[in-house]
Amino acid sequence: MKAQFRPLIVIFAVLAAITGLVYPAVMTAFGQAVFHRQVNGSLVEVNGKVVGSKLIGQQFDAPQYFWGRLSATAPNPYNATSSGGSNLGPTNPALADEVKGRIAALKAAGTDVSLPIPADLVTSSASGLDPEISPAAAAYQVARVARARHLSTNDVQALVDRYTQGRQFGVLGEPRVNVLELNLALDSKAAS
Repeated sequence: MKAQFRPLIVIFAVLAAITGLVYPAVMTAFGQAVFHRQVNGSLVEVNGKVVGSKLIGQQFDAPQYFWGRLSATAPNPYNATSSGGSNLGPTNPALADEVKGRIAALKAAGTDVSLPIPADLVTSSASGLDPEISPAAAAYQVARVARARHLSTNDVQALVDRYTQGRQFGVLGEPRVNVLELNLALDSKAAS
């Protein structure tokens, strides 16, 4: 019986070493060498200080900033440890209340809510962590941000256009605007 278990133990030890040590070490080294920024969280730094990640949204609610999608993570918004959708269906009254609340916040911040509001400004995403909004959602906020920052709408729209990313490889996904990068560009413009 001992002769039967010995090969099993050796095979288990070899596979455990390969899949548990060698493979992760090789993939980590490859990732650090080829995709260093992405592997380390796509962190965004300003003056040597990390201010966020390109991959996770942040809470912006001041009128002088562009706002991202609502976060469905609770109790804190954009909490990556509790990522998940709200799972609120179109007939759920809680979804209607969430949308009404966001419309009220947009109105209170000085946004013209008589225009059609892009859905990504009043609903949360499946992950609750989206760092990006649609170009339509950014364009919807241009007048409010320009007014709050005492800039022309053309200047603010030019920044939106500059930070709008197209479809990946020209076919995957939709055009999008990273809210953190756009807001940092606005702050940089104000500082200069």
